[in-house]
Amino acid sequence: MADQASAPSLEIGFGDGVTRARLRAGTGYENELRRLALRFQTSVQRSPGTMEVEIDDLLTNLVALANWPEPGSVSWDPQLASLATDSAVDAQTVAQRLDPAAGQGEEVDREEVDRRLGPEWVADLTSFQRRDIAKLLSLRHGANFSVPGAGKTRVGLAVFHALRRAEGIERLLIVGPKSCFESWKHENRQCLSEPLRMDVFTKDADPAADALIVNYERLRQDGVVNELGQWLAARPSMLLLDEAHRMKRGADGTDGAACLALGPCSRHRLILTGTPAPNGVKDLENLFGFVWPGHGRQKVIQAVAGGDLAKASQVLRPLFTRTTKGELGLPPVSTTLRTVPMPPLHQEVYEALVGRFSARAAGSEGDFLALGKIIVYMLMAATSPALLAVGTTRYEPLSYRVPPLSVPQGTALFDLMQDLPSYELSPKYREVLAIVSENAAKGRKTLVWSTFIRSLNTLENMLSEFSPALVYGGMGDADREEAIKRFRHDSDSMVLLSNPGTLGEGISLHHDCHDAVYVDRDFAAGRFLQSLDRIHRLGLSPETETRVTVLASEGTIDEVVDQRLGDKLNFMGSILDDPAVQQLADLEEEPAVGGGLDHRDLQALMGHLRARAA
Repeated sequence: MADQASAPSLEIGFGDGVTRARLRAGTGYENELRRLALRFQTSVQRSPGTMEVEIDDLLTNLVALANWPEPGSVSWDPQLASLATDSAVDAQTVAQRLDPAAGQGEEVDREEVDRRLGPEWVADLTSFQRRDIAKLLSLRHGANFSVPGAGKTRVGLAVFHALRRAEGIERLLIVGPKSCFESWKHENRQCLSEPLRMDVFTKDADPAADALIVNYERLRQDGVVNELGQWLAARPSMLLLDEAHRMKRGADGTDGAACLALGPCSRHRLILTGTPAPNGVKDLENLFGFVWPGHGRQKVIQAVAGGDLAKASQVLRPLFTRTTKGELGLPPVSTTLRTVPMPPLHQEVYEALVGRFSARAAGSEGDFLALGKIIVYMLMAATSPALLAVGTTRYEPLSYRVPPLSVPQGTALFDLMQDLPSYELSPKYREVLAIVSENAAKGRKTLVWSTFIRSLNTLENMLSEFSPALVYGGMGDADREEAIKRFRHDSDSMVLLSNPGTLGEGISLHHDCHDAVYVDRDFAAGRFLQSLDRIHRLGLSPETETRVTVLASEGTIDEVVDQRLGDKLNFMGSILDDPAVQQLADLEEEPAVGGGLDHRDLQALMGHLRARAA
């Protein structure tokens, strides 16, 4: 081995995947590598001299490298070395934070926040925003799980500004949905006497920008993660994920993998989301895994191992900040469920569809893609059978895109679908018309949500006398802004039509609209909560009456969705110790006057298919 003295005995760098490290042994050290591999649970030996291991596993077992025979000749990738060093420091911070006997270490007092922000900060802060900023400045990395509408954008900007003044952090990369761009630009102008040079990431972006904003979808394009990673690494920087639940699938999702790849390039990481665990504890694990690679995920798993979610929330509380709905001091929101009966022909189509799908679904419980499409068709049939004939457009969220339903000739469903135009006027559409008409007569504007573009187009025609504004994913930014502006400021425009996938995050409508109607809902609890808060946010006057109506077709998948969303909201309320979230699970029943899947969702679907087909 002496001849190899000048060469590294072990090289440690990133593997092909962003969540894996590759360890390559120098000539003559292959047996040592084999012995080292036994110390890691996730190790995979690619060749006698090469192995891969999950980065979380590497970071939580760095002590295993202490036995390497030539520690002085181990070569690390600089970014991975920095991540390992930071992780060791973070491990001590996290352990101290979660140890009740250890105290909280050095804390930033909320009274000190103004001094940290300095005279350049010119915006007002509420007492809870001041508290959240103080807590986040006490941590190297942080998570703000405050409810939608609590002003997380302002808190995030304040944390960056304070770090910029005190610790020389120079750059901010904000990853979020397109709908949040307006809010970040607005807060930048409102809060700082000399605003940051903030720009949206494009090929023409300002090269001297202090802050760049990029949407999650853009990260999927070739070369973008590389380019942004270099931008982050070139100067001391902070990476902020807005609506961070978008990456809740972690390395298993495209958005999660991209964010995990950017993480090591930044000195500080901060995530903002009001819905950190919409489908269960796995979501929370992945978010903490981004903030604190290795140790964050490990601590969450340990905290919830006993299944006591209220206890887990208290254990994890030192690692995140959360302003609850109750702390906002908002007037209450009235949320009601209206069940509408289906006309006989409409019901026949739905029952025939269930009969067809119950046979196809049997034995396919593990096929998420196939069952996901079945759910989309059933949501369509529960709203308007006419949707089945046209399918979806390329502007719906990707997980909801399906072609027109293909039905074999000679079947009962084929015969029923020959006259679909006569079913176009769905009872749900009539109900929306009645609600919008009643609200408009009282001078109240209405926000109408539906998953499907075809439904929005139909409603646009039905509601033409109320000058509807329509916003969907395929619109250009200028057209979207113009539609929202018209709804806000034009006294004739009494209704805004959109889908939660497009407008469910990042925009505030609470000064202009206090009524919302859901034509349909999917299984995504986070998206439902986010969309609810477009009209119920910080800044409402105490006398404001906010009303939300959810429509459900009787005896259909709508009722399964309602039950599953209730279960998920109860879970989130428990893990975050937030009774207001739990209360939303129990919608008040009211008589009619006019997608995100997990295994339990699919089990509920299978139960519905079997029950209806029996």
